[in-house]
Amino acid sequence: MNPLNQDLTGVFSVADVVIILLLSFVLSSGIGWVYQLTHRGASYTQSFVQTLVLIGMIVAVVMLVIGSDIARAFALVGSLSIVRFRNAVKETRDVGFIFLTIAIGMAVGTRFYLLAVITAIVISLIILIMTRFNWYARRAVSQILKVQVPVNTEYGTLFDNVFLKYTSHSELISVDAVHNGTLTELIYSVGLKKQNAIADFLSEIKRLNGNNRVTLIAGYNSTDL
Repeated sequence: MNPLNQDLTGVFSVADVVIILLLSFVLSSGIGWVYQLTHRGASYTQSFVQTLVLIGMIVAVVMLVIGSDIARAFALVGSLSIVRFRNAVKETRDVGFIFLTIAIGMAVGTRFYLLAVITAIVISLIILIMTRFNWYARRAVSQILKVQVPVNTEYGTLFDNVFLKYTSHSELISVDAVHNGTLTELIYSVGLKKQNAIADFLSEIKRLNGNNRVTLIAGYNSTDL
């Protein structure tokens, strides 16, 4: 008897296990490659991509074990309920990739091979297209401006002329005391008219705030600081 056709549980054979493991690995690895290629920001971690691959393979095996047995499904839920995951997901798109690998693993584990392959290819292409053509990006990019001024400074209209000259919009979003109350830190949301005028903009801000610290976080809504 061919060992690959040997019946392991009365439901699947060694060949089934090999096909499911290999296919789930290939498709999950492809999803991991798409994630790596399209990731933006500073929070990329190799371990997350490796976890995506593992999730796809593990879910496939779990679905193979469960099959159509309701008792096994409830036993699995009970055993997993003791596991607690406390790692925060840094980006919302990471959740999408996790669900995608889970769906692929479920499809492969239940032997819907064609469905798994088509889903992985189509959704990966959509992700690549959205990233390549920068879909849904906002044209007006806001930046965070942090300005420190002496504690007794009347800051209400202090920077109005500078903002009018260099920004398309500005909004004070936070006021906080720093350095043991000797300075006041103002946080603005601003949109610069010209990105090449940043140096001049910051110079004029520093002239008005007594040459205290000024920080501009450019493009904060497209990064994950």
